Amino acid sequence: MLKKSLTSWGERYLYRPRLLEKLLSLLLLPLTFIYCSVVYLRFLLKNPINMGIPVISVGNLTLGGSGKTPLVTAFAHTFEGSAIVLRGYGRKSTGLHVVHDGTAILCDVQTSGDEAMIYAQKLSDTIVIVSEIRELGIQKAQALGAKQVFLDDAYSKHHIKKLDLIIDVETPNQFCIPSGAYRERLWSSKKALLLKENVDFTRHVHVEKARNKMALVTAIARPERLDKYLPDVVQKVYFEDHHFFTKEEVEAILNES
Repeated sequence: MLKKSLTSWGERYLYRPRLLEKLLSLLLLPLTFIYCSVVYLRFLLKNPINMGIPVISVGNLTLGGSGKTPLVTAFAHTFEGSAIVLRGYGRKSTGLHVVHDGTAILCDVQTSGDEAMIYAQKLSDTIVIVSEIRELGIQKAQALGAKQVFLDDAYSKHHIKKLDLIIDVETPNQFCIPSGAYRERLWSSKKALLLKENVDFTRHVHVEKARNKMALVTAIARPERLDKYLPDVVQKVYFEDHHFFTKEEVEAILNES
């Protein structure tokens, strides 16, 4: 309960700050300067490695969700011979795991994490790999016959030569953490393409099998993004990002709705 409350406060502090949160943001600016300096130094010290295959990273610079999963899915579906490599946040495993080899799903969701399993279920002919060390995942994708690799949220992996596609997310300020939502800035000497919603891409949202009595249950960052699509739900239940639902939790929600 405490973790859930802290997560909710953190999202409000970063994206919907009130006066006190804005004052706290200003007080934390010295720490923000130190953080940005360290991150920029890391960037300068990295020498990008050519992996011998086209590598495209799709992500955002801020904490929280940006809706990148549907965009990565669209890219992988469009280009034949694609592989998706991601860290696999929230999974119960460690190391490298092939979630989908291009023909079949090879593990369960506890091993893959929720995002990787979504890719594996939606893309029947796409290689999906989870690995904390992205270059190992890229090498495995090459060995499995991939023609290009899409990295899910890997802008900060400056040691890998790649094309960075950044989804532009509106924030109250342009500060890095802890004063703002930015994990990293788009450094002037780093080439990247900035994608703006409704300019460079359009998001289509629809509700399947809509009913009069529905509950909104999510385990994503910034769940309030869904509110405009489901204004009349009878209940909203927000879990932390990448939460693994238990049978008891689902039954409790169904009984309350």
